[in-house]
Amino acid sequence: MFYKNFLLSLGILSLFNCQSQKIKTDVTTEKAEIHKKNSDEIIYFKEGENKFLKDYQMNVTFKGIAEDSRCPKDVQCIWSGVAVAQIEVMGTTTRPMILQISSIDNPDRNYHKTVNFNGYDISLADVTPYPESSKKKNALKSNYSIGIIIKKAGENITTK
Repeated sequence: MFYKNFLLSLGILSLFNCQSQKIKTDVTTEKAEIHKKNSDEIIYFKEGENKFLKDYQMNVTFKGIAEDSRCPKDVQCIWSGVAVAQIEVMGTTTRPMILQISSIDNPDRNYHKTVNFNGYDISLADVTPYPESSKKKNALKSNYSIGIIIKKAGENITTK
């Protein structure tokens, strides 16, 4: 009889523990959403990730990095280099388009930090991870993530 009561008590305690874990997870998720709202409208994507952005009525997919010639952290370079992200955008009434946005603005070399789509300016705010000389470039492939800012065309966009 003692064993039955002991096992029953353990079972009830474990159920209460599961409930408290669920509450903790919900609170953590809520904090993450608040943090995302306070990060000045930077929308983050992992490579291959697709999101429908309801506020802008567009679907955005981060296809990958087309070019990454950024100077590694621990190396002194003549030129800082550039990262070029390819994103596919599609409005609710438009066909999909592949846009290339760059970490720097240099129109002479066809690098644009901000591109226009469907009345919105889309800017590249962040590209991670940053290259290191000790790591091979292939190690970065498929591990990239980007942050973009979307504003109505003509509004000022401030990036890092």
